[in-house]
Amino acid sequence: MSLVRQSVSRAVGAAPAFRSGAAFAPGLMAAQRRLATSGSAAPSTSKISPADSIALLNAQRLQRPTSPHLAIYQPQLTWLMSGANRITGVFLSGALYAGSILYLLHPLYPALDSAHLVALVADMPVWLKASAKVLFAVPFTYHAFNGIRHLMWDMGKGLTIKGVYSTGYAVMAATAVSSIYLAFFV
Repeated sequence: MSLVRQSVSRAVGAAPAFRSGAAFAPGLMAAQRRLATSGSAAPSTSKISPADSIALLNAQRLQRPTSPHLAIYQPQLTWLMSGANRITGVFLSGALYAGSILYLLHPLYPALDSAHLVALVADMPVWLKASAKVLFAVPFTYHAFNGIRHLMWDMGKGLTIKGVYSTGYAVMAATAVSSIYLAFFV
């Protein structure tokens, strides 16, 4: 045995067992004998069709526990505002696309021109006009102010817990004030 092997064997504390190999052989042979004489066959697999495979997988998925998702978390300003920012962005994008498609359909439907739309809005009751303005003012102002907040974060400002919460409350206050102004005074 080499000098390095001897020193490693002494450091580990198993030098006699490594030299003889006897410490591992009896246990290994006994396990092999038990497997050979137990009489139980190894688990086998069988081929199934792709449709049966999908059915089996779906049945197994029904037995899995459901993840609690958001129900286990206490609502916090940070993740509520993050979700609201995404939702308002989707709403505003959808309104932009719908308006653009209506504009492009003008040649097919001449009633969608500006004069007809202005007359339609002018004939609406005041409460309906104010409701429509609020429906667009709140997400627009919230998304705009929260975008400014994110730009501040990109510059490295307001990234402490206190800063995140104070800018969050500032965004909500600015949204409320500007939405009321846009919906009722413009």
